[in-house]
Amino acid sequence: MSNQTITYVVAAGCAAIALIAFTTLVLVPVLSSYRSAVARVGAFLLSLYVLAAFVGVGVVAGALIIVKWPQWGF
Repeated sequence: MSNQTITYVVAAGCAAIALIAFTTLVLVPVLSSYRSAVARVGAFLLSLYVLAAFVGVGVVAGALIIVKWPQWGF
């Protein structure tokens, strides 16, 4: 198995764990706390907005680490 394949497998595993954690820690309580379908859909869409914001912060942080790594001298 090549290093690139290992990197892809680890990244996919981390993404799966993060998605499972988001579902159990955010979506399940959000969907169970409202009774009407409209409120549930609204809460679900806002939760997806929060997930997109977290993904964006992660992408920016990862890009910053990749760009600045040579300057830090590790």
